[in-house]
Amino acid sequence: MPTADTLLAPRALYQQVAERLREQIFNRELEPGSWIDELKLAQDYGISRTPLREALKVLAVEGLVTMKVRRGAYVTEMSTADVHQVYRLLGLLESDAAAEVAERATEAEIAELRALHDKLEKQTRQRDAFFAANEQFHLRLLAIAGNRWRNQIVGDLRKVMKLNRHHSLFKQGRIAESLAEHRAVMQALEARDPAQAAQLMREHFVNGLAAAAPVPEPVPVKQAG
Repeated sequence: MPTADTLLAPRALYQQVAERLREQIFNRELEPGSWIDELKLAQDYGISRTPLREALKVLAVEGLVTMKVRRGAYVTEMSTADVHQVYRLLGLLESDAAAEVAERATEAEIAELRALHDKLEKQTRQRDAFFAANEQFHLRLLAIAGNRWRNQIVGDLRKVMKLNRHHSLFKQGRIAESLAEHRAVMQALEARDPAQAAQLMREHFVNGLAAAAPVPEPVPVKQAG
């Protein structure tokens, strides 16, 4: 059986394990709603269950894992209400950041965001690359705005958002719509218009929610008689 020394660095082992678990969750190797087999994972990783359990606690704090009494750990499954709540908070927090960037960012920082946006424009045919470039733009905008508490909250929310099976960019035509919305946000940032930048960023998340929220199951109609 492989050892921890061959598979994972011994320093801060539980953090290494947490990162590996995140990757498996984001790659859908561990599906939302699925039970996490601690014994099997510990064997696969070549570690004891202690660092694995510590890693699961980290992911539980982030919202990626749900701990159930006497049942163990499960990959968190997003409900329709969860999706609405996450998008609403992201819209509020990131629109506030967009306003701050439009008002206070240096010319060099605006140019950096323009370069990231231009990179996004070139990734429309590769969905995974578009996802990565899109997130890079949003996270850099937040970093420029410079509120570490907001960044921490948004970071956790964005991790949880990846659990949604109905991700907004999966919808046909949504990538083109999202890119057009990004163009408008970028123009507002370059125009130094905080109110417009905030409004456009809010609309970006409202539109993302409309594409991401699962369609409710139809209610069966009872036949008379």
